[in-house]
Amino acid sequence: MGTLLFLCTGNYYRSRFAEELFNHRAQHAGLSWIAQSPALAIERGMSNVGSLAPLAVRALEERGVTARGANRPPQQCTITDLKAADRIVALNETEHRPLLLERFPGWEQRVEYWHVGDVDVALPAAALNSIENEIQLLLFALRQIEPLSISN
Repeated sequence: MGTLLFLCTGNYYRSRFAEELFNHRAQHAGLSWIAQSPALAIERGMSNVGSLAPLAVRALEERGVTARGANRPPQQCTITDLKAADRIVALNETEHRPLLLERFPGWEQRVEYWHVGDVDVALPAAALNSIENEIQLLLFALRQIEPLSISN
C-alpha cells in the first residue's frame, strides 16, 4: 500500500479536505493508497477552532463523502511522517516550501507542490474545486502505475 502525505499549514481545512476526498476516491477506484495530512506549523492555525473546518465538511458532503476523520484534531508533521510517505504533496508552494526548508531542511526538494491558496487569498469554493481537480489528476496518474485490484 502506498502512503500519500498532504501537507498544509494548520491541518484544518485544505489538507484535511484533500485527505478525505483522496481516500474516498482511491478506495472507490480500487487503488491501494492511503492519504494522511499533518500540519507543517500547527501553531499558526490560531483560527482553527475544532477538528475539521465546517466548510470542508460541507464540501465533502456535497461530493457524497463522509469525513471519517472529522473528529481527529489537527496533527503536527514529524520527520517520521515524511520518511514513511511514498509521495508528498504540499498544498501551496509559496506558503509551504519555506516552512519545509525551515523545519525539515532538504525535504523541500522532495515534495510536489500544488497552488491552492488558504482562505485569506482564495475563495473556499475555488480552492476546494482546485484540490478536487488535482486529486483527479493524481488518481489518474496512480492508476497508470498500479494495476487495478479486483474486489468482490
